[in-house]
Amino acid sequence: MKLKFSLSGIFLVLVLQCCGADPSTYRVGTGIADVTGPAAGVNMMGYANPVQVSAGIHMRQHARTFIIDDGANRIVYVNIDCGMIDQAIKTEVVNRLKTKFAATYSAKNVLLSGTHTHSGPAGFLQYLLFTITSFGFVKQTFEALVSGTVLSIERAHNNMKDANIYYSKDVILDANINRSPASYLNNPAEERAKFDYDTDKDIVQLKFVRTSDGEPMGVLNWYAVHCTSMNNTNRLISSDNKGYAALRFEARMNGDSVMPGKGSFIAAFGQSNLGDVSPNTQGPHCLDTGLPCDVLTSTCNNRTELCVASGPGKDMIDSTRIIGARQFNKAWDMFDRETSAMEALEGPIQFTHQFVDMPKYEVDVEDPTSGTKKVKLCKPALGYSFAAGTTDGPGAFDFTQGTTSGNPFWNLVSGLIKKPSQEQNDCHAPKPILLDTGEISFPYLWSPQIVETQILRIGQLMIAAVPGEFTTMAGRRLRQKLVEEAIANGAGSNTKAVIAGLANVYTHYITTFEEYQVQRYEGASNIFGPHALSAYLDQYGKLTRGMFQNETMEDGPEPPNLVTQQISLLPPVIFDRTPLFKKFGHCVVQPEAQVRPSETVTATFLAGHPRNNLMTEGTFLTVEERNGDGGWTVVATDANFETMFSWHRTSLGESEVQVSWMVPEGTPDGQYRLSHFGYHKHINGSTESYQGTSKTFSVKA
Repeated sequence: MKLKFSLSGIFLVLVLQCCGADPSTYRVGTGIADVTGPAAGVNMMGYANPVQVSAGIHMRQHARTFIIDDGANRIVYVNIDCGMIDQAIKTEVVNRLKTKFAATYSAKNVLLSGTHTHSGPAGFLQYLLFTITSFGFVKQTFEALVSGTVLSIERAHNNMKDANIYYSKDVILDANINRSPASYLNNPAEERAKFDYDTDKDIVQLKFVRTSDGEPMGVLNWYAVHCTSMNNTNRLISSDNKGYAALRFEARMNGDSVMPGKGSFIAAFGQSNLGDVSPNTQGPHCLDTGLPCDVLTSTCNNRTELCVASGPGKDMIDSTRIIGARQFNKAWDMFDRETSAMEALEGPIQFTHQFVDMPKYEVDVEDPTSGTKKVKLCKPALGYSFAAGTTDGPGAFDFTQGTTSGNPFWNLVSGLIKKPSQEQNDCHAPKPILLDTGEISFPYLWSPQIVETQILRIGQLMIAAVPGEFTTMAGRRLRQKLVEEAIANGAGSNTKAVIAGLANVYTHYITTFEEYQVQRYEGASNIFGPHALSAYLDQYGKLTRGMFQNETMEDGPEPPNLVTQQISLLPPVIFDRTPLFKKFGHCVVQPEAQVRPSETVTATFLAGHPRNNLMTEGTFLTVEERNGDGGWTVVATDANFETMFSWHRTSLGESEVQVSWMVPEGTPDGQYRLSHFGYHKHINGSTESYQGTSKTFSVKA
């Protein structure tokens, strides 16, 4: 009888392994909200280019939230169209959630991840280095991100339904390349031989399906690629390739008549270990000769500025569309499969979290000469190659990637800010230190030192929230570490891990030790020194063991909250005015009388400054079609990819906006018009709304 029971038990296990167990039923909530910052007059976050100042909107920024609850534990994943998440953003979001929902949400179970678009307004990070080009802290940017993120979580909280979650995995081969192949090649040959490519091509996706009627609620995926399809000459707010993919998916599910950000189905295209991964698949070439750049230094005739990588399209907007479409197409293909072809997630919801003082972290590493030794990480510092930028956005002056020695002139310049101590130089070697940010605290901290580490678990899937940009190989090592530790501590053999990048706090880049030695941009931006990855592997291993052994992790040291200390030097909007005898909203340039699909129609209006009102959850423009009742139906807003809202000054206090609409293929013949909405500011500081509408024009195929 015992033998018979054992055989039947073995048969049951084989069936479950072959065909998949029944999915667990979770309570799932989804929500979306607008987080678009000031659309004019604010430096953009990502390229650190002082002249890249916002001057309109191409696609609005959104926060997309998924709440998952198993009755015992609850986790929150928020995917946000922004450059990265700052500690101050995370802290303020959690504080506001506590006010609304008491102890339901905390830093431990809320994960905020940025998509890393380089086309969002800056000024929202609390550490000084990140706000220099934006003239300090920009409260409007910060508030838009915080309030929109809280609203998306609140909407998800109020929208909880019983649901199943299905996991799938596939590859996208033509949407990314490695922008630092020389660094990648410095990794051990036997390690590289395990992988077919020098970037991760995998896309991992979750599909959320209501149990009541089988209807899908949302989709969340991760694919490693920089949101730098829009280059450093762009001045329009854009959610870049991942934002485009999300809009396409949501339009497919919610219908084209539902405006972006307003539908019930949520599609989030998340970021992963993108550190050395570019969407500019044509690769870097010299602007003057068209020849490939120098591989190690990414220069052309010793000049960094001439070496630029380009995307697959005819321009940056077309490249954004193409790379976004490639992510959307694969995600849709995965989503559209029968759930029986996917792996159902089944098992508990868990989370583990700890703050870590990185410069004090000690970890055992292997030394070729002395064997295992204990090392301590470094205080933050950035190397010379940091100033060289990347092939996605080159730097300036005479800095080049791959620099492992100092320069007397720049040593003098950086020394005027803070000369590194000998301890710092030794700790960061072979990195020549350009900015010794970890030893500067005036007027407040320049770089983060206490970071958040966090893991969320949904059944057999572990989501590691990492505080920066892990490179391809660094991410592979971390995923392997998580899975091995999980299995060693009781997890099933089908345990899997995914990396959620740029989450909770931003600490620049994390490379392998071998990549660090090459000192390209990523290595120079590895602020805690050559052994940072070893420390993260050790720390996330501790978190994994703690999770599966149900241990309570110590909270760790509280990170600083520097919001009240912030310096803001960005000049305010003083007033707006129009030419004599003209009103705000007056259409000074009318659209052409007739256009065809695929052509672009424009209108120009007298305008106020967009910073007077961010039009949150609203729009600066509409495209409207005359309907059968003689009224007007909105067919596009400033959140659509096909529209553009461009602002410029014409004289003191006077400005204009241009509203553009690239008429999509398949647009029905009919009568249309363009409208602009905004606020103007009086000299006494008060603001007043206005709107303007163009003459009608016809669309005819």
